[in-house]
This record gives sequence, C-alpha cells and structure tokens, in this order.
Amino acid sequence: MKTRSTTILTVRHQGMVAIGGDGQVSLGNTVMKADANKIRKLLDGKVITGFAGSSADAFALLERFETKLRDFPGNVPRAATELAKDWRTDRALRRLEALLTVVDARYTLLVTGTGDVIQPTDGVLGIGSGGNFAVAAARALVAHSELDAEAIVRASLEIAAGIDVYTNANIGVEVLKCTT
Repeated sequence: MKTRSTTILTVRHQGMVAIGGDGQVSLGNTVMKADANKIRKLLDGKVITGFAGSSADAFALLERFETKLRDFPGNVPRAATELAKDWRTDRALRRLEALLTVVDARYTLLVTGTGDVIQPTDGVLGIGSGGNFAVAAARALVAHSELDAEAIVRASLEIAAGIDVYTNANIGVEVLKCTT
C-alpha cells in the first residue's frame, strides 16, 4: 500500500522507546489540518500506537486492537497477531487502508492488513510517506550521536518534514521506559 499521509517513527534506544508523528492531514494535494494527533496511548499508557493512512480506517483498527489487548492482557505480540489475522481475513477489514505501529516496554511492532506483524531488529521503525526518510535519519543519529530516543525521534521527523510534502514539523512524541 502506498501511504501518502504522514510519518510515524519509533526508536528504541538507551533504555527508552519513543514514538512520534507529524500533525499533517492531507486530502489529495491539499493540507486539511496541520495539528492532528496520530499517536494514541492504550492500556493506561502501557501501550502506544501510531498510525498512517486513512484516519477513519486507523481509528477502526485502533478500536479493534484495544479490544485484542483486553483479550490478551500483557501480551502485545499476541494481540497484534490476532488483529493482523482478523484484518487479513475479515471482508470489511480487508478494505481498510492504514498501518499501525505498536510499542510497549518490550516490543516494537508493525501491524499490516496483509497479516504481517514485524519487529525491527534495530528498534527503529517508520511508516507513512516520510517513514523511510525518518528511519534513515534515526539510524544515523543512533549510531553517531549521544541523543536519547525522544530527541532522535524529534530530529528525524524534522528531517523527514523537510523532504516529504505529506509530513509537517508539528511533531508529537510519547516515551516509555524499556524493560530488558
């Protein structure tokens, strides 16, 4: 799926995981809103999600994911896998055009409508039209700076906003402490 709608980035670094996103909502080639919040806390802030794609579709998926989290408490990978299975096999869900990133103290996951649940090896994950730009910047900053996870996410999203027309510099970031 070609997502031309946003940039979401997660970075797991120095005992913290940060997830951030820009605030731009585009309709075609028009900016409709500049300050949307595409990051959501679930389970009293123990799980944080970010989404790219159609907002209505993403909210429908977030609602279903939250239900899966309640069905499998404390097991984020299982909840994500169950959502991915439903998303791939359910006739109505299959049409949804969005991607989800999910983080908790232990896991960083990408959940897709094709049934994928992917955990990046290096703890850096980006989605949306500026995702690859943000990932490249984040990987460089992780390797060559002393910045913490939150600062890396902010700086990387600013870089992506300077390149991708569907990403702006109105950035929101949430942070969790990691466990081993």
